[in-house]
Amino acid sequence: MPFTFEGKAAMMERALGSAGISILCQDARLSIFYAENLPPHFAALFMPGGSDAALFGDAHGRYLTALKHKVLETGIPNNAEVEIDVDGERRTYELKIQRTGERGAHGLLSVMTEVTESRHREKVLKSLLRELSHRSKNLLAIIQGIATQTARNTLSLDSFLLKFRGRLQSLSNSQDLITDSSWRGAYLFELAEKQFAPYWPETAGSMPIYGINAHLTPNAAVHLGLALHELIVNSASFGAISGGAASITLNCREAMINDRKAIEVAWAEVLHDQSEVHEFSDNSFGRTVLERVVPSSVNGRAELNLVPGRIEYRLTIPETEFEIFKRV
Repeated sequence: MPFTFEGKAAMMERALGSAGISILCQDARLSIFYAENLPPHFAALFMPGGSDAALFGDAHGRYLTALKHKVLETGIPNNAEVEIDVDGERRTYELKIQRTGERGAHGLLSVMTEVTESRHREKVLKSLLRELSHRSKNLLAIIQGIATQTARNTLSLDSFLLKFRGRLQSLSNSQDLITDSSWRGAYLFELAEKQFAPYWPETAGSMPIYGINAHLTPNAAVHLGLALHELIVNSASFGAISGGAASITLNCREAMINDRKAIEVAWAEVLHDQSEVHEFSDNSFGRTVLERVVPSSVNGRAELNLVPGRIEYRLTIPETEFEIFKRV
């Protein structure tokens, strides 16, 4: 049995509704003589013979009127987007506009769909891409600095490659934690464990990390990771770790910087020879990282003390670079 006109119209209405599509038909004077499946906030404003200004507001109305006149004159379809406040929420609608009818009796057909969610996703994606670009540039600058400083303080290519690869791996370990957190940063304990893992002796027991497990910003995580790498590699080469001893502690506690809340990350290492005064070379990259690069990068301060039988390092990080989550 063939469908009636009314049946076909009902099916079309249901199809438009399920697809979230609205239709507007206008004559050559841009009077709206037919509309189908309008969202409730538009349906309440619609009257046959009304204008775009009545439906979309004066500002959007002027914009759409100029655009639609151009479509009428040229016959070239065009698209438009309008943003409407609905119950305090900003919603975006796309209109695909094309000319209809025969010469001398032209009109317009506008197919309207809501694109609020897709436009929001696009904005979020663009924001993430800008953030990624910014962070990538920062990371490249750090890598360039590591390469330059490492080259200045090594005498052979083999030595350069060994130190440079180690520092890049340290940076990569920190970056893995930051990426896993969707660029929000990293927990101090996890960061320290990542840096200790390649060098900590199995016979030395659990890693010596105590105090506040602060959540660091991406910037603080990257630079603290570099500082820990220099301390750990130095210990594995010349200090306590090289002898398999667990005479190291890494402790994080609350502190202050110029009346601002902060945390202090303190490294204490006991050397095998209690009379030894360990010497970082004055122009070594490791010492430059610990005393200048890292504190400057986190707007904090640092102190490296080389006393008989001990290596002590304290890095104070202001509250803008962390959140306190848990004390252990």
